[in-house]
Amino acid sequence: MFPSSLDLLRIAPELVLSAAGVLIMLFDPFAINGSVRGSGRRLADVIAILGAAGACAAIVLPATHQGPAFGGLLSIDPFGIFFRAIVCGVALLIALGAPAYLDGEGLAHGEFLALVLFASVGMCVMASANELVTGFVALEVSSIASYILASYRRENKRSNEAAMKYFLLGSFASAFFLYGIALVYGATGSTVLPQVNFAVANHMLLTVGLALIFVGLGFKVAAAPFQLWTPDVYEGAPAPVTAMMSTAPKAAAFALLLRIFLSLERANELWFWILWASAVATMFIGNLAAIAQFSVKRMLAYSSIAHAGYILVAFAARNHIGTAAVLFYLASYALMKVGAFTMVAWLGGTDERYVTLDDYAGLASARPISAACLSLFLLSLLGLPVTAGFLGKFYIFDAALRSHLVWLAVLLAINSVIGSFYYLRVIVAMYMRPAKREFTPESVPAGIAAVLAISAAGIIYLGLFPNIVMGFAAHAATFFK
Repeated sequence: MFPSSLDLLRIAPELVLSAAGVLIMLFDPFAINGSVRGSGRRLADVIAILGAAGACAAIVLPATHQGPAFGGLLSIDPFGIFFRAIVCGVALLIALGAPAYLDGEGLAHGEFLALVLFASVGMCVMASANELVTGFVALEVSSIASYILASYRRENKRSNEAAMKYFLLGSFASAFFLYGIALVYGATGSTVLPQVNFAVANHMLLTVGLALIFVGLGFKVAAAPFQLWTPDVYEGAPAPVTAMMSTAPKAAAFALLLRIFLSLERANELWFWILWASAVATMFIGNLAAIAQFSVKRMLAYSSIAHAGYILVAFAARNHIGTAAVLFYLASYALMKVGAFTMVAWLGGTDERYVTLDDYAGLASARPISAACLSLFLLSLLGLPVTAGFLGKFYIFDAALRSHLVWLAVLLAINSVIGSFYYLRVIVAMYMRPAKREFTPESVPAGIAAVLAISAAGIIYLGLFPNIVMGFAAHAATFFK
């Protein structure tokens, strides 16, 4: 049976991303074997940018044709549309910023960009999955592409080590997730979320199944105690891949986790204390470990773990404000992390040689604009007022206090103070320490400049004028009321 035209309209962004990825893969062999390899690279870049931008524009189609798709396997609703916008936006930023990095490392453009687009397809489907097996298949589409991207610097041992760790641990996490789905089906006779919610179930079997699903998705969002893979993988993967892995897959996994959590009353009851404990452990593990890091890239990896803990606080709040806070925070977080890792990729040089605090010393005097951009991203991650990060944390605090989770709010505040140390340490090194290496004057490539400008502008805009995005987030959250 062929899908209806309405079904196709509802997955328009995924179709655009897939088409762009296929075009790149079809064209790439001719570009490599032909005599116009440089032009071929540029064409692959253009196709990827147009494909990601087209996917962003195509979100209008499902937004205006909401409803179930493919027999209820997908739910095209404001909630999923919000997350698909985040994923497509991140894909566009990666497509803009990655070519300069690939040129510096001497890596092929076509395969890299096609994998980014295909991974984004899986993430978009995850955000709208209304059925557990569909969510699993989408997760695997995203994960398989991510495993390859993590090892894209094939001659680099750290990159190969990162990919191997990510693949092995990710496979175990996927197995937990799939076995959890099997137990949920055995307990309820269905894997469609609304049917699971109202089914007469074997309570013990369902409880174990939901616990295993949380293990599988907890790995993807780097929540404690499933976060051990994160620092090594983020450090070893190419910086543009790290920028993508720390944002879009995490947003998609949180979308699926939140959809399950809010759709299933049993999950809501079961997971509360699990989320509470995991949020506390994730915040403290991420922040305390980040303090000990001298590699800026590894410090940002532990920072990503801590921010997953902040988001879990909003989960635990179990209210409308908390759900909206998750959505707003993930949109803000995507801009902050993509901007920060893009700057790390640019400043790191060939083979990412310059990624320690000493390498950043004196940056402000040699490259003031670069230092200012990185400072903005770090201050937003810290939660400074007038930035998106401040309002993101404010909404999470508000959600926690409204649900009378006072201790969780206090621990969040303590962790925000801890986090300020390692963010400010980088800024101090850039502005108050003498340079320990010579900075050669270099013009920033247009793609990287565009990523930094969009990220910086988005952070300031969301920090000063959050009403439109927060209003959309609040509207999306009402879908589960």
